[in-house]
Amino acid sequence: MATTTDKPKVMGYLPNDQPPFGQMLLLGLQHVLTMFPATVLCAILMKFPVSTVLTITGLGTVVALVGSKLAIGKYIPLYYGSSFSYIAAVTAIMQAKGVTEAVAPPEVISVVTAGFVCTGLINVIVGLIIRVSGGKEAIDKVLPPIVTGSVAITIGIGLAFTALTMASGTCCGVSDDAGLLTWWTAAIITFLAAFIFSVYLQGKGFIGMLPILLAAIVGYIVAIPLGLVNFAAFGQEAIIRAPQISFPVFNDPLTVTVLVGVGIMAIATIPESTAHLYQISLYVDHLAEEQGKEKYHLDRYIGLNLMLDGLNDLVNGLFGSTAGTNYGENNSLMVISRNYSGPSLITAGIIAILLGFIGPLAEAVSSIPTAVSGGLAIFLFGVIGVQGIALMIAEKVNLYDPKQLAIGAAILVIGIGGNIGYSGGFLPIPLLKGVFPYGWPAIATGAVVGIFLNLITLAWKPPVVRGTAEK
Repeated sequence: MATTTDKPKVMGYLPNDQPPFGQMLLLGLQHVLTMFPATVLCAILMKFPVSTVLTITGLGTVVALVGSKLAIGKYIPLYYGSSFSYIAAVTAIMQAKGVTEAVAPPEVISVVTAGFVCTGLINVIVGLIIRVSGGKEAIDKVLPPIVTGSVAITIGIGLAFTALTMASGTCCGVSDDAGLLTWWTAAIITFLAAFIFSVYLQGKGFIGMLPILLAAIVGYIVAIPLGLVNFAAFGQEAIIRAPQISFPVFNDPLTVTVLVGVGIMAIATIPESTAHLYQISLYVDHLAEEQGKEKYHLDRYIGLNLMLDGLNDLVNGLFGSTAGTNYGENNSLMVISRNYSGPSLITAGIIAILLGFIGPLAEAVSSIPTAVSGGLAIFLFGVIGVQGIALMIAEKVNLYDPKQLAIGAAILVIGIGGNIGYSGGFLPIPLLKGVFPYGWPAIATGAVVGIFLNLITLAWKPPVVRGTAEK
């Protein structure tokens, strides 16, 4: 009779595995390439210096990873980049301060980052409450799999239009047929390369763990003769540069507005973070089972995970970067590559830190054409959504139950419809305009509605109808 030790070696790295240095470097670079477009875009939209955001989000990632290892002896393998959830609130503050420059002055950034400190404290407090009140069982009552799974689907599919605008060039003002065809060519070839490498290199050793990096290289090479790589951008930065550091201030006339308007956005990242942890726990344990090793059961550490989210936001807020969240794109990458190594994520964080100091390195990464990033985004954003489906399947969500159907339907329609259909992804709800001057963020609103509907069923128990009760 076969035992777990008789199982053949399955290629992949579990959270506490440390790959050889060369592999770890490549795996870390692949993580950086995956988080780079969204993190840089967030920095630009919120008028924060890109070099600072890259450096401090990298530092925050390292701090969170080391924190998880110290707390439970296991890495919780998540990469922390800038969160889109805060763009509306930050934009309102920038307008109130009269900022017209591409990058806000340090004194304005110091006002905004006070709000990020607030989000960090909110996450830490919520995480602490969950950790001392029952962990997964406690949060499952408030954030059941139908909520977290639907939020994950919403995040991934809600970004679908963004991926397509990047791939087509319409995000960057391209409208003529020749330009559209050029961008689509680079994006489609990049996407096909990612598909081929991820599917057909599985089981081929270490190279099978680098599908996104290899696809990015293929896309970059294809983009050169298409004229999409701007070589004139090289040589503009100093070899060594220091990123701008701005410390938060709490005595500005807008401080209360910032604390409320920015701090409340933490509610958008809490269900998102929980969904990401559930997803990554599912796939980590699957790999451990395939390798005949002990499962990690990371989904037991939801409270700690939220505390680490808060710690990451505190690091960003204290040193002048944007508030963050653990990235679904990097979760997708880990699922595709079967690499969940904490040390490789720490390596990625260190590379991101260095990007803020090394001009030529930042130039090389930032020269990746948007069309190439768009081809990768089609793949990565879609995988986020599919992972939400996998989560609900794994948790045996009964989609014949009217309660589950109603909750999931509300989250998906509000989140996806609002994010794609309205400018900036903000629902035109004329309430609380002081907090939401541009409308309510669709994904966060969908999540809150789902949580509220679930709470109604907890307080007012629905009748159990035969054939619809959850197993």
